[in-house]
Amino acid sequence: MPELPEVEVTRLGLQAALTGSEITGLNMGKPLRWPLGCDPQTLVGQRIERLERRGKYLLLQLQRGQLIFHLGMSGSLRWIAAECQDSLPRAHEHCTVHTDRGQLRLRDPRRFGAVMWHASGAAPHPLLARLGPEPLNDDFDGPALHRQLKGRSAAIKLLLLDQSIVAGVGNIYASEALFRAGINPRTPGGKLSQPRCTRLAAEIRATLREAVASGGTSLRDFAHADGELGYFQHATRVYGRTGEPCLVCGASIAHITQGQRSTYFCRHCQKR
Repeated sequence: MPELPEVEVTRLGLQAALTGSEITGLNMGKPLRWPLGCDPQTLVGQRIERLERRGKYLLLQLQRGQLIFHLGMSGSLRWIAAECQDSLPRAHEHCTVHTDRGQLRLRDPRRFGAVMWHASGAAPHPLLARLGPEPLNDDFDGPALHRQLKGRSAAIKLLLLDQSIVAGVGNIYASEALFRAGINPRTPGGKLSQPRCTRLAAEIRATLREAVASGGTSLRDFAHADGELGYFQHATRVYGRTGEPCLVCGASIAHITQGQRSTYFCRHCQKR
C-alpha cells in the first residue's frame, strides 16, 4: 500500500502541472471503493488552486471544494500533458480528470482506492477528521507522541499504524523507524517514556524524509506520476531482510506477524 512518502512524492510530481489549471471534465470507469459523491459536470470550470496531502490522502483543492484521492492498495496517479493526449488509456485506469493542461489518470488494479468530492463549508470529511498529527510537521514531537500513547496497552508497532495516533506512517516505515529508535515493536505503547518517544518521533521524521528524497518505495505497483520507480527499498535496514545480518550488530533480522502485517526487527538492537 502506498504510504506517506509515496503519496508525498506523487504530490510533488503533480503540483506544478495541476496548480492553476481548469477542470474541463471528469470520467469515472469501474466503481472504486467509495462513490465520487457528485455529478462530474459540477466540477467543470473549477480552477485547481493547489494540491495538498493529509496522511495518505491527496487533496485537490478547487474553488468550491476538494477532490480527495486515496490510492488504496495498488493505486497510482499518472499525468498526461496536453501535447501527449494521443496516449492511449492503460488497463485499470478508472478515473480521468481532464484539465486545460492535460489529464490526471488514476490507475488502480484492485480498485481499493477512491476519488471523492467534498464541498466547501461542509463538516470535515469523516476520513480526514479522525487523522492524527502529520509526522513531518513541527507539532509532531516527543511530548505529542507521548500524549497520544498514554495509557495504550497495544504494541507500539500496531499503534504507529493507527492513523488516529499519527497520520500516514505505514508498515514499512514503522518497522524502519522502530529499528532506528532501538525500540522492540512488541513494546506496549504506553510503556514508552517521553525521552524514548522523543527519539522515536525524530526517527519517524528522519525515515519519512529519507524515503521522500529517495522517491518512495516501489515494492509492487507504486510508481511516480511520470512512471519512474522509487528506490527506498534498497536502503531499508530491516524491512524485507529476514535472516540477513543486522547492519549494526550482525545478528539475524527477525520476522513476526502483528495485526496480520509483517514486522521486521533486530532482537539484539531492539531488546526493549
